[in-house]
Amino acid sequence: MLYDIKGLNEECGVFGIFGQPNAAQLAYYGLHSLQHRGQEGAGIVTSDGDDLFPHRGQGLVTEVFSEETLTNLKGHHAIGHVRYSTAGGNTLENTQPLHFKSRTGDLALAHNGNLVNADSLKHLLEAEGAIFQTTSDTEVVAHLVKRSKLDTLEDRIADSLARLVGAFAFLFLTEDTLFVAVDPHGLRPLSLGKTPDGGIVFASETCAFDIVGAEFIRDIEPGELVTITEHGMSSRQYMEPRERAMCSMEYIYFSRPDSIIDGVNVHTARKALGKKMYEEAPVEADVVTGVPDSSISAAIGYAEASGIPYEMGLIKNRYVGRTFIQPSQELRERGVKMKLSALRGVVQGKRVIMVDDSIVRGTTSRRIVGLLREAGATEVHVRITAPPITNPCYYGIDTSSKEELISARLMPEEIRQEIGADSLEFLTVPGMVDAIDRPFDGPLKGQCTACFTGEYPTPLGSLELEAKL
Repeated sequence: MLYDIKGLNEECGVFGIFGQPNAAQLAYYGLHSLQHRGQEGAGIVTSDGDDLFPHRGQGLVTEVFSEETLTNLKGHHAIGHVRYSTAGGNTLENTQPLHFKSRTGDLALAHNGNLVNADSLKHLLEAEGAIFQTTSDTEVVAHLVKRSKLDTLEDRIADSLARLVGAFAFLFLTEDTLFVAVDPHGLRPLSLGKTPDGGIVFASETCAFDIVGAEFIRDIEPGELVTITEHGMSSRQYMEPRERAMCSMEYIYFSRPDSIIDGVNVHTARKALGKKMYEEAPVEADVVTGVPDSSISAAIGYAEASGIPYEMGLIKNRYVGRTFIQPSQELRERGVKMKLSALRGVVQGKRVIMVDDSIVRGTTSRRIVGLLREAGATEVHVRITAPPITNPCYYGIDTSSKEELISARLMPEEIRQEIGADSLEFLTVPGMVDAIDRPFDGPLKGQCTACFTGEYPTPLGSLELEAKL
């Protein structure tokens, strides 16, 4: 995935563990496996049964935590978070988990997703005297919980969650309890696992279970609130589940290929997307290549279906990190070369099919096509294993306006000319849904396709007009 070049970023990932020695160390490993979901900040809050111990910072997981900081995070319970900011800026105050102290006890929370009605709730809370310390929509939930008049904390959390509109997977940690919840549409993934010695684990992706030695048990259901204490685990529906709407881009782009989402392996789904792409848009060529890393599986699927050999025509430089150098505009325009290289010996004199997962602004596709041509490709045929992204996402992906989406402004033939390809084809929405093949009924099989179709699963409120512009 070409973070900061591609222009399409997930908001964050969450990890939680309960009843496990060295919880902080296990949370560290879990967050490291979820690093692809956010690179701007990370945090862990632990509990020893009496107190909460927080540590958070900006940067990668390996930059935020040291052996010393992990040792100071005491306890058998922990929640963690990796962040890519969409709602609220990239500041330390917005880095999660957020930690709140009060006379009734401490509360920490971590959130994956985005709340559509956060602003309206914030205005209401401020009118009632609430003072906000961050610009993150997540803080709204903490205020709702603290102001609820219901008796138990579980009831107050359930009452607060029922007031939210949007996408969310939440982890709440107190001194002795872990609460876990998913929005009624299941827009964001969250899974439950168990360690061999009985620890309970939650993660945005199942790949995190593998690194901590946990066994996948099940996915958290839409509208479900799970409560874990030393006495065991219980579950309730804080709200009746709505029509399922798992984000399609989790399968196409965001999640790691070794993760399983709602029973579907991501690598398998991407290979199927590539095969479906060949069915819908075959072309004569000599080699198939994929844009690392998220498109490799799809490119292999296209190659298998077409009989055209798959070749590693593009190489990702895995040692390019963040830099404090501020390049000139000219160097910035050529910045993709810091991330990718084309293999001249593979593509020179060849007709190349370049498989990629999406086109957002078009600049990355243009640069990669240029790389292949500079390396001697005689033809470059681009195949995108997602439909055109024509609408902004309000559920935790940083495409918040139509103006930045090239497919909202140009027709496919115009985009082909813009990126300099010999041909360009996108997968259709029915083809995408059929290829991913989620085990649910309905024409969309429980997928959110709002960024492709403009049909949003939740009300947008004040955002409705903006979505139609």
